[in-house]
Amino acid sequence: MDVDYGKCWDTSKKSWKSTLILAYQSLGVVYGDLSISPLYVYKSTFAEDIHHSETNEEIFGVLSFVFWTLTLVPLFKYVFIVLRADDNGEGGTFALYSLICRHAKVSLLPNRQVADEALSTYKLEHSPETKNSSRMKLLLEKHKSLHTALLILVLLGTCMVIGDGLLTPAISVFSAVSGLELSMSRDHHQYAVIPITCFILVCLFALQHYGTHRVGFCFAPIVMTWLLCISALGLYNIIHWNPQVYKALSPYYMVKFLKKTRKGGWMSLGGILLCITGSEAMFADLGHFSYAAIQIAFTFLVYPALILAYMGQAAFLSRHHHTIHKIGFYVSVPDCVRWPVLVIAILASVVGSQAIISGTFSIINQSQSLGCFPRVKVVHTNAKIHGQIYIPEINWILMILCVAVTIGFRDTKHMGNASGLAVMAVMLVTTCLTSLVIILCWNKPPILALGFLLLFGSIELLYFSASVIKFLEGAWLPILLALFLVTVMFVWHYATVKKYEYDLHNKVSLEWLLALGPSLGITRVPGIGLVFTDLTSGIPANFSRFVTNLPAYHRILVFVCVKSVPVPFVPPAERYLVGRVGPAAHRSYRCIVRYGYRDVHQDVDSFESELVSRLADFIRYDWYKAHGIIDTCNEDDGSRSGASSAECRLTVIGTLDLSGAPAFELEENVQPASVSVGFPTVESVTDVIEMQPVVRRVRFAIDNESEVDSRGEMDAQLQEELEDLYAAQEAGTAFVLGHSHVKAKQGSSMLKRLAINYGYNFLRRNCRGADVSLKVPPASLLEVGMVYIV
Repeated sequence: MDVDYGKCWDTSKKSWKSTLILAYQSLGVVYGDLSISPLYVYKSTFAEDIHHSETNEEIFGVLSFVFWTLTLVPLFKYVFIVLRADDNGEGGTFALYSLICRHAKVSLLPNRQVADEALSTYKLEHSPETKNSSRMKLLLEKHKSLHTALLILVLLGTCMVIGDGLLTPAISVFSAVSGLELSMSRDHHQYAVIPITCFILVCLFALQHYGTHRVGFCFAPIVMTWLLCISALGLYNIIHWNPQVYKALSPYYMVKFLKKTRKGGWMSLGGILLCITGSEAMFADLGHFSYAAIQIAFTFLVYPALILAYMGQAAFLSRHHHTIHKIGFYVSVPDCVRWPVLVIAILASVVGSQAIISGTFSIINQSQSLGCFPRVKVVHTNAKIHGQIYIPEINWILMILCVAVTIGFRDTKHMGNASGLAVMAVMLVTTCLTSLVIILCWNKPPILALGFLLLFGSIELLYFSASVIKFLEGAWLPILLALFLVTVMFVWHYATVKKYEYDLHNKVSLEWLLALGPSLGITRVPGIGLVFTDLTSGIPANFSRFVTNLPAYHRILVFVCVKSVPVPFVPPAERYLVGRVGPAAHRSYRCIVRYGYRDVHQDVDSFESELVSRLADFIRYDWYKAHGIIDTCNEDDGSRSGASSAECRLTVIGTLDLSGAPAFELEENVQPASVSVGFPTVESVTDVIEMQPVVRRVRFAIDNESEVDSRGEMDAQLQEELEDLYAAQEAGTAFVLGHSHVKAKQGSSMLKRLAINYGYNFLRRNCRGADVSLKVPPASLLEVGMVYIV
């Protein structure tokens, strides 16, 4: 018993130790943005709308607002509620959308398959559905307009995160550098702060291609030093200037503040809300750490440090009503430590900016994976640490816009108004999506979701209204940026869906493929032909066009569909779904490669070799099963379909150990031509499901003795097919991709013609092509021109 107890205690100690290490590491990644907010909150709040008077009602009222906003939004909403709405440990806007799409059929993603629900990461809550959650689910699934509205809401939140990635570096670095005004004359300060800020921003973006892991080891110590610094300054100012400042934490001072300042006080909320900028990072970066680590770091270090910092500034200002300089962070810093604090503040602002820039890269990559953003180059800066990426085009665009904002606005007030609007818009989107998760995924009573929505939604709407009213004073920037990005993303997604529907309705039958032969002048050439398509069944139209113009195709033909599924990750062992197209003698296969929205796509060399390996494993499996060597263990006998088809099975081929007892997972489905009925005109991709597989998981083990006994019967044909595969690999691989031009059909509305003919085609010509995204060697590329009339 003592030994067991000691082991349990040791395991518990290790668990707590790893959690505390993660909590420490999260400081540099998650809390950089939130921790530097004391640099500009009071300065933005007292910029113009209200003034600091000798009664101290304004400064105490602002402190009370800051305290309760930090307590209700980051602490109660995010730490205790929203962080629990994770998707297999992942957080963020797309994680919430993914959860909702898995519990209700509201996704607009194309080539959806029921077989995707068999993924191990496609887990659903096992709590029974309540009557109310079922009603909400039916309501969302019934109205197609709600599907579109939900997608636009998610895209809006995504665009505001991108806007925050543009504004946060500008306001953070500018506020940190503005501390020079206390040590320089006004004339010199005016010409020094802007150039220094722009220089730091350019350096920050120029170093992005190295990846955060190269300098990440110093991020946590910098933020830790900064938090301890502002805590110490806060305690000093409280004790030295006004120990009674804690009384201002009472909500009474908020009411008193609003009674006195009225409209000016309401408008000043646009500056107060900056105290919670960066809160969304706690949820967005959840996948890199753990719930307990983020909770511990915020509750026991970040939150107390921020409260002390704001109380200390308020204590100082309550005794200084006629300061020489404008209200700001540095006026409360003693002269003897001002320069060290300035250096630490600049370093902390760079760390905070780095976190939001990395988050912007991540969310754009997720948008691209889900078909909601034009294809851009994604560079993985660290092969060992997942999720550290760099997007060159986005990086340089952000840098140019960030420098332009700094030069154009030139003050904290306008930057704060713009940043505040973006922050509150993202939080409103998160609140709305979390309310749906509470009903649909957690199966809680709607009254709880409504209470959550009303409590936090009303707080955020109050702050949002104070930001919107300052439209002409900087708030126009995130609105304009969001409208532009939402338009780009929605047009791209809409055209992608329409292309998919066109492919679906114009695919050719399997009989057409099987009829191709020497009698029609068709020849088979050595090598492997990989035909890329979005379809998960049937023969794509681009292949029929290819054969019509060039009457030959490869000895080994593989129809490859690279698709995204609404999960963050797909385990490598479940990624490949392989099946035959036609009889074994035809040497044609279908391979569906599934990725989650946070998965790293393989490069072409590893993809080609792994695809051949999985095809070889499938060929062995198929022959073993055909000759009765595999002992299947059916888990659901009633799910077997009696339909027979030349393309009737897709098998999940995982990592195999042929020397032992390999394990396969079989997905059986009905005939692939079973497209959902009732669509002379397809209203939504959710109406189009190419295959409705009746999932049946079976596991088998190959007995070595039976394998030896049966080798004489099937070895010749099996070896012949494997030799054909490896010989084709030696001969070379050709990648057949469609080169599309999309046109709106006659009679389309002016808006649709503008979106398709001009908007989408402009984006398609100026973004990276599918061959570049897949890293296809130019010498192995065969492009088939296709005109889509949608």
